[in-house]
Amino acid sequence: MVTNLWDNSTATTKSTGIEQLVYRSNLLGSDRSVANFGGGNTSVKTTETDFRGREVEVMWVKGSGSDLATMGAQHFTSLKLDDIYPLMEREDMSDEEMVEYLGHCMMDSKQPRSSIETLLHAFLPFAHVDHTHPDSIISICCADNGYEIAKEIFGDRFVWVPYVRPGFKLSKMIAEGVKDNPNAELVLMEKHGLVTWGETSHETYERTISVIQEASNYIESKQTDQPFGGSKYEALSPEKRREVLGQILPLLRGEVSDEKKMILTVNDDDHVLNFVNSQDARELSQVGAACPDHLVHTKRTPLFIDWDPQTEDVEALKQKISEEVPAYKEEYKQYFERNNNEDDEMFEPAPRVILIPGLGMVNTGKNIKMANVSGDLYYRAIAVMKGSTALGNFVSLNENESYNIEYWPLELYKLSLAPPEAELSREVALVTGGAGGIGGEAGRDMLEKGAHVVLADLNVEGAEAKAASLNEEFGAGRATAVGMNVTSEEQVKEAYVDAALRYGGVDIIVNNAGLATSSPLEETTLKEWQTNMDVLGTGYFLVAREAFKQMKEQNLGGSMIFVGSKNSVYAGKNASAYSSAKALETHLARCVAAEGGEYGIRVNAVLPDAVLQGSQIWNSEWRNERAAAYGIDPDELEEHYRQRTTLKVNVLPKDIAEAISFFASERSAKTTGCMLTVDGGVPAAFTR
Repeated sequence: MVTNLWDNSTATTKSTGIEQLVYRSNLLGSDRSVANFGGGNTSVKTTETDFRGREVEVMWVKGSGSDLATMGAQHFTSLKLDDIYPLMEREDMSDEEMVEYLGHCMMDSKQPRSSIETLLHAFLPFAHVDHTHPDSIISICCADNGYEIAKEIFGDRFVWVPYVRPGFKLSKMIAEGVKDNPNAELVLMEKHGLVTWGETSHETYERTISVIQEASNYIESKQTDQPFGGSKYEALSPEKRREVLGQILPLLRGEVSDEKKMILTVNDDDHVLNFVNSQDARELSQVGAACPDHLVHTKRTPLFIDWDPQTEDVEALKQKISEEVPAYKEEYKQYFERNNNEDDEMFEPAPRVILIPGLGMVNTGKNIKMANVSGDLYYRAIAVMKGSTALGNFVSLNENESYNIEYWPLELYKLSLAPPEAELSREVALVTGGAGGIGGEAGRDMLEKGAHVVLADLNVEGAEAKAASLNEEFGAGRATAVGMNVTSEEQVKEAYVDAALRYGGVDIIVNNAGLATSSPLEETTLKEWQTNMDVLGTGYFLVAREAFKQMKEQNLGGSMIFVGSKNSVYAGKNASAYSSAKALETHLARCVAAEGGEYGIRVNAVLPDAVLQGSQIWNSEWRNERAAAYGIDPDELEEHYRQRTTLKVNVLPKDIAEAISFFASERSAKTTGCMLTVDGGVPAAFTR
């Protein structure tokens, strides 16, 4: 149930009209059952002083491309109402004319373009106006008997407007409907949403919430214990869902990513499972979008894979994925051809929403944020369908109406406001030793370049702290942490399942986990030797082998970067175990490169030397051991290493990270089996 979040003690600190508008907008947007991501708009009419010092009547309205939950004053646009009011006398106006005209009405040309529905707000004679897409209201507006239901709930207090795409015509219809009904307190837009108003920000918010609550209470009274026709399938147990999803997500990611890679997310909560497991889910899911605002992010329909989790195995599901994803894309191309207008460019044809009985919902997007947006919007669609089917039959826009929203230039303008994709956008990187100096810096560098990063480390607390810090800087969900001992076959496999469940799979592997020991040969114990081989040999093998499997399943190629050492090619003094294991690493990389070429899997090695900064290894006994090997004090090591390089430099974690990102990127697309030294120039370690 939607709750009233208004706090008078906070609201009274908002002295100006725009401050009050921001507060109200953020409250509405904070509940996604009230306002979809990026959807809805709010306004306030105030008096402002223009550049000539004159007082003018102004309307502040949400700017295009912003989100009610997070927007501030800078995301609103102020327009001179004296310039807008004459439009009410016009009979019609094209979208292009409207946008150009409103551009001339702006108080400040540096503000964002105003909302698509600016005139809806301007034409209503109220100080404050809200337009939202609440689940309960959309349930009524998407029921085939919605008008009758609205009369039963709201009596004569509402205006019902038939579906019309947002713009001049809809704005005028709403204004005229309200003018003709002196009892009107709200507008219901068929298959679209809710409009409410008031003379104060508080009054408007209270009305919006109370209307939604009225609708919610009515729908709840009509709900049954068996929504969507009751259950058809049973959900798999959480453990079994994890196991099956871990197997199918890389394949699914490959199938939806043949043109551009996609990030995948999963939702298997009870709300989703109740829907996908129901008798009516397949039929209902193909009716169409629950709200026009959903279309750009969810497409008109999801892909429903009719798999029986009780009688069919994982291989049967994989076969269906391999058949039905291409079929969906082909149908989307035909849908585009049937409806496209001149100069339209087709979006990626892959589904944004995939529904699988027993498992839940998988969502796709160019990054985790957009995949989550698709998931959040379809989550809302399920709630709408549940409400509509409790009242009557769920209905939606027809195919052409849907297309004209999905490819509407004014909606596409919002998408154009997104920044260009970065070099490693859509890529997923798994970094072992992710809590350490090189691993952490490699993760940071790839995040800066657009990647999503899994930090794997035996020190899971350190990896989690680093991931949390990186997410604060680069955005929620961009980095995640997993605990992993690279010598444990089971833990390595589980880390790849974690990566698949988080992002759909992996594209980049940074094989970096390490340790180091130093002792003369005759003092090197079998335990010391075996420890080096276990971590630096067997560990790198296990990480590479499981990556190879997942990359083959995705069929998207991939890049592995092994972090070796100067000692991979140079016999380090008093370090036979470490040097031998590091040599093993680089030769293993070449072996994997030889096998991976036919699958587009590249494998290269970066050979650093003495990266002391931020290193857990160099803060261990290794520092003292290496200093003893050279007969110097541990505090002199950094200068010792600098002086022995031809360039007279120290090597830092960011230097190694840049080399890793080079091998991860398309800049090295035709390079595999290579060793790149990043050591300041140590002649003894020159490759030959």
